[in-house]
Amino acid sequence: MDEKELYINFDEYIRQGEPQQKERAEAWRVAIGLQAVDGLKTSEYLQNTARRNIEGEISIDEARELVKQYYIKRTAHYKGDEDKEEADRVSTNISKLLQTDAFTYSVAGLAAIHRAIFEGVFKHAGRFRDYDISKKEWVLRGDSVLYGRWQDLRMTIEYDLEQERQFDYTGLDMGQMIDHLTRFVAGLWQIHPFGEGNTRTTAVFTIKYLRYLGFSVNNELFERHSWYFRNALVRANYRNVVKGVEREPVFLIRFFRNLLLGEDNTLKNRYMMIDGPEEWKMPESELAPYKLGTSTGQVQDKLRTDNYNIISLIKVISEKQLSVKEMMSGLNLKGRDNFLNLYLMPSIAEGYVRLLYPDKPRHPRQKYLLTVKGLALYNDLPNLHP
Repeated sequence: MDEKELYINFDEYIRQGEPQQKERAEAWRVAIGLQAVDGLKTSEYLQNTARRNIEGEISIDEARELVKQYYIKRTAHYKGDEDKEEADRVSTNISKLLQTDAFTYSVAGLAAIHRAIFEGVFKHAGRFRDYDISKKEWVLRGDSVLYGRWQDLRMTIEYDLEQERQFDYTGLDMGQMIDHLTRFVAGLWQIHPFGEGNTRTTAVFTIKYLRYLGFSVNNELFERHSWYFRNALVRANYRNVVKGVEREPVFLIRFFRNLLLGEDNTLKNRYMMIDGPEEWKMPESELAPYKLGTSTGQVQDKLRTDNYNIISLIKVISEKQLSVKEMMSGLNLKGRDNFLNLYLMPSIAEGYVRLLYPDKPRHPRQKYLLTVKGLALYNDLPNLHP
């Protein structure tokens, strides 16, 4: 069985499989695709194991254990086996992370993602580096991004996460939200807190954070364009005044617009090469403005919902944090079960509303508020539903 056959089957599971098969297939697709960030490829054994998990024959924990034992018991070793083992074990670890909704937005949470991804692969899994680094980049013609000093890593991450936590998305259109998210993700990656595996960790953190915010993420982008994602992060953080090169976020913005809006921006690595040949440069026709006003219809379609109950609840919550009782009062409803089944649960399922305490659904002071996606729809309601 070759890789092409497996990928075609991924598509079939996603298009035609049961809901759980679709979720597992999407997780595996991303997990395997992200290995290209470091030029790694998974083995045929891993691909067959992934198929068994997708079809429900084995659990993700059983898949991880099978891969682990496969490499422990191997007697024959060939060139490239170490790379394949890393790709296989990391893929199963990432797949497990993406098959769960748990997410902790903190420095410890970021370190925990790295530890979960590289458990059994790197001895330093989950630990911040204690040395400075530089990396020669193809798109920079051998130059390196300036990464964070090892002494400042924890403090810098805490600052970035807190700034994002306090950022107010109210009143922003989708284009502005994506511009901001692009800067946040690029800044977090630039810190490069781990000795290895920073891009894969950033990708998994980004997927889970975007889900937490209520966005529907096109996971196919991370599978098919993981190398582009890394190079776009490089260009978004590289500045060389002597060479006349400034940070260029446009490549990463194009990736995120495809990721969250379903646009079809061309993603080519050669566009990002510093001082590349003229024929490698991005055509002027592709440098259209990235603000919402240039593609309003497309963005509005992504935000539109025909469920009047969801729209009504969004209007009631608006920019507040409300309890179930307060939401029911705002909607002038008395039946709790009907409210939960017809209003609240659909709004949460479609990513418009979230819990204030997601890890404790029965928290005595539980409140509900709009996600970033919900706020975007709330801001556009006068235009979408006059």
